[in-house]
Amino acid sequence: MNSKEIFSLALNLEKPWYIKEIIFEKPELNKFGRLTIQIDFERGAKFTIEGGEECSVYDTKIMRWQHLNFFENECYIEARVPRVKDKNNKVHTIQVPWARSGSGFTLLFEAYSMLLIEQEMPVNKVAQTVRVKAPRIWRVFNYWIKIAIKKDIVSKVEQIGIDETSSKKGHNYVTVTVDMEARRVIHVGEGKEADAVNNMKEALETRGLQAENIKNVCIDMSPAYISGVYDNFPNANIVFDRFHVKKILNEAFYKVWQLERRENEMLKGHKYTFLKDYRKLTGDKKAQLNMLILMYPKLGEAYRLKVMFDEFWQIKDMQKAQGYLAFWCDMVEDSKIRPLIEFAKTIKAHWTGIVNYIKAKITTGVIEGINNKIQLAKRRARGYRNINNFINMIYFLCGKLKFDYPHYPL
Repeated sequence: MNSKEIFSLALNLEKPWYIKEIIFEKPELNKFGRLTIQIDFERGAKFTIEGGEECSVYDTKIMRWQHLNFFENECYIEARVPRVKDKNNKVHTIQVPWARSGSGFTLLFEAYSMLLIEQEMPVNKVAQTVRVKAPRIWRVFNYWIKIAIKKDIVSKVEQIGIDETSSKKGHNYVTVTVDMEARRVIHVGEGKEADAVNNMKEALETRGLQAENIKNVCIDMSPAYISGVYDNFPNANIVFDRFHVKKILNEAFYKVWQLERRENEMLKGHKYTFLKDYRKLTGDKKAQLNMLILMYPKLGEAYRLKVMFDEFWQIKDMQKAQGYLAFWCDMVEDSKIRPLIEFAKTIKAHWTGIVNYIKAKITTGVIEGINNKIQLAKRRARGYRNINNFINMIYFLCGKLKFDYPHYPL
């Protein structure tokens, strides 16, 4: 078996395509050489165009694609690509089997690049590895993401979560929509206003979403998201993000701690002694916490109320949960602790969305887990200047999309 036959098998070439010539060049000053595989088609061959019509060759055009490196040497495929005329005299360029239309790379090159990104390698590093400029890899990446999103059907989705994140610190926010049952991202759009929810619904409807079938929507207490959900998913129950509620409670407690800290030097360095989960404290920290609670009664009462609030999330009966929450709010009123009273007002203003958690039991851990993956990708890339690249990276990492590029071992 000669080299042409070996490369024909490696490239999976079938008639009428064949390898005409293999050229290897290595300039004296270059560390690596260049391998060019010239491909041609058999004389008299006919090609079938879309619609099934078989056509003779009208003329040809020499085209070139970058392929995977061959023993660290750059490798290119060069081919005489036929053009044909259909019965209406319209000219068609034949699609070659080793590359997609409009790409300067072979399918295997693109698949290898996507594989490296899938292995969590930043795109700039992928570009260095395959020795091309990063914008060329981004174009490949965005092409395959767009195709996969278009084919991704979401007609069975009934519970969604909506959250926001930024492409880099404090800039270019995007709204991320998660299928809570499938635990995957189904939409990412620019902005974080009510319009972002409307745009999300319209985009998902083109992929089969039935807005009237959405039963629960998990969000934070953003007025924009609340308004957007009411306008676009009228049949859905709003469920407020449990972690968001707890964050607001911790912020209220921290205000109490700050007020006490100003007048009591012993509280210095104990911020996280109070804010951290008691079960995760060391033995020494638990002892210090218990002592400080006794020494500072107001702070101790605030801490007791903060811990008691967590019991609400464990109640399974809706009526009992509402009774407990009302009881807790009454205790806060009696405590006269201003920051906690303000938090209790927030609870009352968002009562239905909070108690809906008891019935829906949507865990926001799904959203938190996805957000952690997004933040990790953002740190690796040191932020994203191009918002479209950022959006597509979220789809790639968290969308569980299916791609048409080759997936056999490379």
